[in-house]
Amino acid sequence: MAEQQQRHNPYQRKVEHIREPPTTFGAIFKLIGPGLILASSIVGSGELIATTVLGAENGYTLLWLIILSCLIKIVVQNELGRYAIGSGETTLEAFDHVPGPRFRVSWMVWCWFLMVMFTLMQVGGMLGGIAEVLHGQLALNPDPDASRMIWVWVINFITVGLLIGGRYAVVEKTAMALVVTFTALTVSCAFILLKLPEYFSWSEVLRGLSFQPPEGGIATAVAVFGITGVGATELVMYPYWCIEKGYASYAGPRDDSPEWVRRAYGWIKVMGVDVLNSMVIYTFATIAFYLLGAGVLNGMGLIPQGSETISTLSNLYTQTLGPWSLPIFLAGAVAVLYSTVFASTAAHTRVFADFIGMLGLYDRHDYAKRLKMTRVFVFVLLFVPSLYFMFVKEPVMMVKVGGIAQAAMLPLIGFSTLWLRYKRLPGKVAPAGWITLLLWISAAIMGVMMGYSILQKITG
Repeated sequence: MAEQQQRHNPYQRKVEHIREPPTTFGAIFKLIGPGLILASSIVGSGELIATTVLGAENGYTLLWLIILSCLIKIVVQNELGRYAIGSGETTLEAFDHVPGPRFRVSWMVWCWFLMVMFTLMQVGGMLGGIAEVLHGQLALNPDPDASRMIWVWVINFITVGLLIGGRYAVVEKTAMALVVTFTALTVSCAFILLKLPEYFSWSEVLRGLSFQPPEGGIATAVAVFGITGVGATELVMYPYWCIEKGYASYAGPRDDSPEWVRRAYGWIKVMGVDVLNSMVIYTFATIAFYLLGAGVLNGMGLIPQGSETISTLSNLYTQTLGPWSLPIFLAGAVAVLYSTVFASTAAHTRVFADFIGMLGLYDRHDYAKRLKMTRVFVFVLLFVPSLYFMFVKEPVMMVKVGGIAQAAMLPLIGFSTLWLRYKRLPGKVAPAGWITLLLWISAAIMGVMMGYSILQKITG
């Protein structure tokens, strides 16, 4: 078995792995997938909790921030995917080249590690949200807190069972099924909202499209910028999914020959379609969640918090579809939160296996050993968030903490991607000039957003 796994190691590029890239749109579309996993990770805590809370706090005024957050970061996502296909390196391997202080690995790798320790609190908040719904339907203990914790461990047990196999196809199909259902329902609710004048007006929407800083709730605004769209953790995860899908190995070992360049560009094109497809999905979902939060929750004067988070959010459905839709919302909330727990844990296990291999704790080039470490981290990366929730028990606050940590990491990722583009990316697969310009703009906006939040903290 180990020998068979070694032959199919997607992290190695061998001549026998070479596969010609598709040339027609239909054929390309059949080979997308990494972005769908990313979308299932994105359409979770960021959209259902953080985005709706931002709308509840600020009304329609920050719609511009939601759209900016969804659009601006895909350039970095695309270029990190390009780098993975062109170089064959994972994201952490790429970050390890960034100049600066080192302790076994680069300071950028350690920044990623620190960020994930905070974003696991975000996963804990989602586990708590799922447990809240399940406790409301079936209390497993007279003590509500004890009942929720029991449900958290039940969810962990189920997730371990699904992920322990560690296969890409299982993750892709499960993630797709979870995210499509709830996204379709929520977008439908948003369309119904358009016909409810007590909660919606086009003049308010137009005002929300004009730039204006948040009057309050800067922590939530920064958290939403960090989580919505492609967050920092998803930017790191995406190249791993591209590699496991086969985009890098299909291009073959790099030899800079015209044949290799053609194949690499062909698979980069497939990856680009994958990026755009996922962006369409999560942008529609994010805008829908924000409009519902700004219209319904803000209109009712409700702010989701504490153990009432999910019950407050249920107004998104009951006020648009009617009271009959509560069970649908609860089922959908479980699906969308669980999709993020499932997809993010699946990705983190791969990145952490890479990380400890880079520290020299095992031979990460042995694919059988890499798979074993991935399975070990399934347990670790569900246990830690559960402990977080056990002690904090505030889903909204936990999601905000994770979002702020991601927002702080975004400028570092943006400018590191620029450095990789100029210093490490094979020149023969370099992006067009306009893409490089967009990459500069994206990195600059990430820096400005974090600079603005820091200034607000200092002066406010």
